[in-house]
Amino acid sequence: MSTSLALEKTMTIAYLGPEATFTHQAAMKRFGASLKYSAQKTIADVFNEVAHHRADYGVVPIENSTEGVVTHTLDMFIDSDLKIVAQIVMPIEHCLVGRIPKSEIEVLHTHPQALAQCRGWIMRNLPHAEVIEASSTTRAAQKAADSPHTAAIASALAAETYGLEIIEASLQDNPDNVTRFFVLGRKCSPPTPNARTSLMFSLRHEVGALHTALKIFQKHELNLTKIESRPSKRKAWEYIFFVDFVGHFETSPTSDAIDELQGCCNFVKILGSYPVEA
Repeated sequence: MSTSLALEKTMTIAYLGPEATFTHQAAMKRFGASLKYSAQKTIADVFNEVAHHRADYGVVPIENSTEGVVTHTLDMFIDSDLKIVAQIVMPIEHCLVGRIPKSEIEVLHTHPQALAQCRGWIMRNLPHAEVIEASSTTRAAQKAADSPHTAAIASALAAETYGLEIIEASLQDNPDNVTRFFVLGRKCSPPTPNARTSLMFSLRHEVGALHTALKIFQKHELNLTKIESRPSKRKAWEYIFFVDFVGHFETSPTSDAIDELQGCCNFVKILGSYPVEA
């Protein structure tokens, strides 16, 4: 990705928008402010922009340390040929933004994820406010800018973008609130130190099938850092497992483990290997 950045005169980065969302901030953290950014309405739209060569890379959220995995992102990988080429880990700070004192707030706009991450604060500080869900924290800030007696939970960047004041900062109930984002590309990244691999697999309907698959990671001494299951959406009660583990898929012992995994699963799909901070 760094080589591409050096060679390309103009690059387009698609992200889950609108402007000033946390995904937008994550994209700028990774790529800098000088490239062209293309805001998309949905996670599917970000995948499509990259897949159809209208964007060079895409940035989507994958999980939050408080609220867990973003299931729509996982589901998109089932049918997509795109690869994970990098990850971005970013602390998330939610702010109460608006143009009125906290005591005058009657309506609070917020994204469902922000609501979940700040629920305790809202109950303690704005118990009588009407909470209205928005499609993004940026959209919540837009609503607060347009309506009287209204505030929003959004980022400091969203407040700056829409001319709002930060009434109170750091609303999140968990002070270590962090979101992980994936950078999507069309080609896998080459082997790097401190690599992590993400892949998906489905199992045969046999007794102990999941145990057999997971034992392979133990056998090859691979640190399994995450496992999630999602319905395949093709057959009732059929599931696909997503796993992250330490190592690059092209180097041993990771490549040996994947070969063995393919022998005991219905299918195995490598989503990508990418560097992580040590």
